[in-house]
Amino acid sequence: MTKTVTVSNQTGTEALAAQLAAIAKPGDVILMHGTLGMGKSAFCRAFIRAVADNPHEEVPSPTFTLVQIYELDRLPVWHFDLYRLSDPEEIDELDIEDAFADAVSLIEWPDRLEYLTPENRLDIHIEPGPTADGRVFVLEPSGEDWVKRIDQFAGDPV
Repeated sequence: MTKTVTVSNQTGTEALAAQLAAIAKPGDVILMHGTLGMGKSAFCRAFIRAVADNPHEEVPSPTFTLVQIYELDRLPVWHFDLYRLSDPEEIDELDIEDAFADAVSLIEWPDRLEYLTPENRLDIHIEPGPTADGRVFVLEPSGEDWVKRIDQFAGDPV
């Protein structure tokens, strides 16, 4: 079961991220798929700002640090960017299993996880949209809990 949401611009991406942040809970793993420039980091920033309930929350890219940890009031969020990793064994040094247990894990370039990919997760595939700034988000839940939440998720396009 997948759900497709089309947005027309960056504001739509931010609205979708906020909608998903509202249903997030500790232990959630969200895998962000898409080519360079599709908006994976923009989506993650908007998601973190929504959880923080602060549109001005400082959200640096984890491209060079590989992970940014946000101990937010509602729930912790770990934002991973695995682009520079070449071996899943390097991921062990990031304490990713701690994040999987206690936080929301937002993971860019999840193909690098290989055998570490959890079964219970939400895969988000981002594709070009009908306009230059538009995007198509394909939400693909795995695991009973995600399937239920995405089945009930409105995901209204913006």
